[in-house]
Amino acid sequence: MDLADLRLLIEVARRGSFAAVARANDMDPSSVSRLVAQAEAELGLRVFHRTTRRLSLTEAGEVYLGRIDGLLDKFEMAREQAQGVSATPAGTLRLTTSVAFGQHCLVPLLPGFRRRFPDLALELILTDANVELVAERIDLAIRLGASVSGDVVCAKLMDTRYRVCASPDYLAAASALERPADLGAHPCLLLALPDFRDRWLFRDRTGAIEEVAVTGNLVISSALALRDAALAGLGPALLADWLVDADIAAGRLVDAFPAFAAAATSFETAAWLVYPSRAYLPNKVRVTIDFLRARLSA
Repeated sequence: MDLADLRLLIEVARRGSFAAVARANDMDPSSVSRLVAQAEAELGLRVFHRTTRRLSLTEAGEVYLGRIDGLLDKFEMAREQAQGVSATPAGTLRLTTSVAFGQHCLVPLLPGFRRRFPDLALELILTDANVELVAERIDLAIRLGASVSGDVVCAKLMDTRYRVCASPDYLAAASALERPADLGAHPCLLLALPDFRDRWLFRDRTGAIEEVAVTGNLVISSALALRDAALAGLGPALLADWLVDADIAAGRLVDAFPAFAAAATSFETAAWLVYPSRAYLPNKVRVTIDFLRARLSA
């Protein structure tokens, strides 16, 4: 039995379904079932209980997979160390982040990434869902927020902040928008998240915090589309700096309250590099982290 067979057993145990493993690996479910049966025959023990409704580990299977899971990481670490840290990164890196951050911040970096690491294949999974890293075989995630929780390792990629932005045409035609409280007279553009659509927070230079109720008849689930609506002059929107700083610099959008820090939940937010907790950091992940920090941290 080779390492790929052992990793397949562990993935089946984590996902609890032959079909789920087959979808993730572009295989036929019967092929997964057959490979598992062959592995069990070679081991001389039944690893999984099978019923029409569920798949679960036997007691023997739980003991066996519990012991080999960490060993596989050690085999991988030994292989990388033997190849040498100067070896060109290879294999496949599965990286996930939000749709807006991925499209706006990562996609423009792809030409440079491919030139720098020609032998490293990249699977970029853009989704606003909170993907389970181990179950989905994710090597690295970038998550946005005040903090990251769970059994993961995380490090800050870059600080983020939010701005209330509107187009020059909107500001020229609308009623005065000089202080946060003036937002009550404006149809705001709202992100379809509970903490973003009812009230926004503002902090002045003295540290005083003001909560301002916001309303609007346009609620959008995509930050990219929300930015486009603001650019089109449909109203003010609360948007992340990494998404709108270029528009502000070019005059396409205006920071309505430059003297205030703005937020939906917390004023201390960041983009975080997140990867599964493990005994070592694969070389492909390490070089990708270094690449992203060099280009985004500033």
